[in-house]
Amino acid sequence: MSTAPLVITMGDACGIGPEIIAKAFAAGEAQGAFVLGDTAVMRRAVAQLGQSMAVATIEQPGDAAACPPRCVPLLQARGLPSDLQGAGIGRVDARAGAAAAACIEQAVALVRAGQARGIVTAPIHKEALSAAGVGFPGHTEMLQALAADPDEAMPPVRMMLANEELRTVLVTIHMSLRKAIDAVTFDAVLETLRITDRAMRRFGIAAPRVAVAGLNPHAGEGGLFGDEEQQIIAPAIAAARAEGIDATGPFAPDTVFMRARHAPGHPGEFDVVVAMTHDHGLIPVKYLGVEQGVNVTLGLPFVRTSPDHGTAFDIAGTGRADASSLIAALRMARRLSP
Repeated sequence: MSTAPLVITMGDACGIGPEIIAKAFAAGEAQGAFVLGDTAVMRRAVAQLGQSMAVATIEQPGDAAACPPRCVPLLQARGLPSDLQGAGIGRVDARAGAAAAACIEQAVALVRAGQARGIVTAPIHKEALSAAGVGFPGHTEMLQALAADPDEAMPPVRMMLANEELRTVLVTIHMSLRKAIDAVTFDAVLETLRITDRAMRRFGIAAPRVAVAGLNPHAGEGGLFGDEEQQIIAPAIAAARAEGIDATGPFAPDTVFMRARHAPGHPGEFDVVVAMTHDHGLIPVKYLGVEQGVNVTLGLPFVRTSPDHGTAFDIAGTGRADASSLIAALRMARRLSP
């Protein structure tokens, strides 16, 4: 294992990110990690929780190891809005969006320089990013762009949401459903299957069993409800199988997740499900409980995990936010880090 620490980006300063980070450190679940963010915002979060826990500003990532237990090591991110604390908790603010984007950008620079071994991102708010003029709809797209040098092609990436019972990888993510249907192409499905197979092997699964969910009701019912399964998805599965990938389907999307779920007395038939659209794939995993779900970006040249929930503006600053998903993301990042 690398001796470099994990870097936790602070997320949206107006949401629950700083709060759940503080809770993870207080619970002793953030060993070997430091926060990249704003010292004043993190100290405010600790104070709101009533924690007697120091936020120690460090000069470089390696200094985190010298910090005592129940202390939050924080590397002050560069170029944050000077009035970031003035952004009201629980509301969209362009200052928070700009700060979140700056932290993500600097975290990627640290991991690419070998100063951090992986990134765990606290939740950001897409409206705040947009208000700040950030040209990415979310973490996944921004990380993909930052993972390559300006003269390099961006690496193909995919979003996976996982918990102890179910793993789902998406062919399309943050776009309208109308556009997503057009984005389900032979190449996109085949590339997703390749990325998924490689990722599962990295997870320690020697022969991954990949189920592929259809796009249409009943997986098209032989073409009666749409022909994407016949014209696009099935040929991509056949091509993946010819490469040695154990992909099967397309299966009806309303039942395949039940078949794949690993539960007491019900060993799943598959190790992972590939879904065509964002909500097809994420609703089943989130229904099982957001407190244990982890978002993993597959295909990046570094490890990136995140909680599977958002900024929760409705409870931000109340102390009620559950840190379980962030803790699960930290554990998975440790497991996946080289």
